[in-house]
Amino acid sequence: MATIKTNNKVMTHFYTVTSPYGNSTTQAYYLKAKTGGVIENADSATAPKAGDVIDLGELLEGWCLTDAQVFITKGLSATVTGSLGFAYEDGEDDTDVPQDAEYFIKAGADLATAGRLRADGDNLVILPKPARLILTLAGAANAKEADIKVTVTGELTGYR
Repeated sequence: MATIKTNNKVMTHFYTVTSPYGNSTTQAYYLKAKTGGVIENADSATAPKAGDVIDLGELLEGWCLTDAQVFITKGLSATVTGSLGFAYEDGEDDTDVPQDAEYFIKAGADLATAGRLRADGDNLVILPKPARLILTLAGAANAKEADIKVTVTGELTGYR
């Protein structure tokens, strides 16, 4: 199992909607694969395979995670599935909010078929420290071009 880190740049201005009811923040993350399945703008020259973790980018400390969507314009190879969650940058669990590779989308989600996947989690968390958005692959290796965008929505509540 390898970890492939993408080079998604974090936006400098997060607040996209402000109202008297709070601040809704949405961040976009991109996953594009070239012919042969190699991920563009990543630290790996080989195509991802089952068991690999793709680090899509940063999730800020203090972010109350409320939703995620995966927009699959061009899917990965047939039978590629996966889960979407988070892992802490320091690798250490938090007793109140443990890291969870399936926080947003449970294992077995179809990443090969064009469409939209929506978060299927059942609780809200506020990240107590910086984390990484991770996509864990299963099923098969990717061997083709792909275009996937992930959005994460929540409220930036500030550092703890």
